[in-house]
Amino acid sequence: MTDLTLYHADYSTCSQKVRLALAEKKLPYASNAISFRKEEQLSESYLKINPNGVVPTLIHAGNTIVDSSCILEYLDEAFPEIPLSPSTPVERAAMRSWLRFMEEVPTKAIRIPSFEQIFLPTLRVLKSAKSFDKSTDKRTIRRGFYGKMNRGKGFEESEITDSTYELRTTVMRIDGALEGSPWILGKDLSLVDISLAPLIDRAQDMGMTYLWEDLPKVEDWLARIQARPSFIDAFYPGSRLSQRLEFKIAVRSARKRNQCTPLAAQLTAS
Repeated sequence: MTDLTLYHADYSTCSQKVRLALAEKKLPYASNAISFRKEEQLSESYLKINPNGVVPTLIHAGNTIVDSSCILEYLDEAFPEIPLSPSTPVERAAMRSWLRFMEEVPTKAIRIPSFEQIFLPTLRVLKSAKSFDKSTDKRTIRRGFYGKMNRGKGFEESEITDSTYELRTTVMRIDGALEGSPWILGKDLSLVDISLAPLIDRAQDMGMTYLWEDLPKVEDWLARIQARPSFIDAFYPGSRLSQRLEFKIAVRSARKRNQCTPLAAQLTAS
């Protein structure tokens, strides 16, 4: 037994990448699913475990590890039998550079279309402006981000455009890294592939495949990850927005919008 407990949410991309790493490393764990709809991540009991009020959180042998990228590196150090990091310091530096880029660019970028096109339309149906304000006030991080979504404000068009270009930049970098190798860091699957796959899968789920329709190596890379047994374990039914009843109407609208957007032609022509 590994004595691992994971607090996670089904459709959280950060939770997905940790579940994917656990599956790749064949590590069993006790699952504590957190409901975003019930705002369990903001409950007093959960904030005692993770004061940031986000998922995932890993408990191992009584120790608490927060932040999904930190959890990935911790798992690889604590359970080295199936390594997901390169063997040399230079290669590990390259891995960490990718992980920092992933946090700085695509992780932030995918939040904007996710919230603008899926979560915000759904929340406006489920919540009053007053209750939205109350839940925003409970947040210890990203208060400004959530504040943008209340009372019909949403995100500026420039923010949406910038996030799309950042996602396009990401898939172009992935394409360049796959030149002559099956995975981003070379011949072996690594934490970089595991970290990026849920973000690109989310874009695919929202109909944003125009971002890489001219990049066949990216399409092949994503398909190979999605075909792995670990991916199937980590992305169980209900892990994608399109599979959840509360989001289905918003997902259909997002896919239609993304298929028709003139930005698609601009991006793929660049």
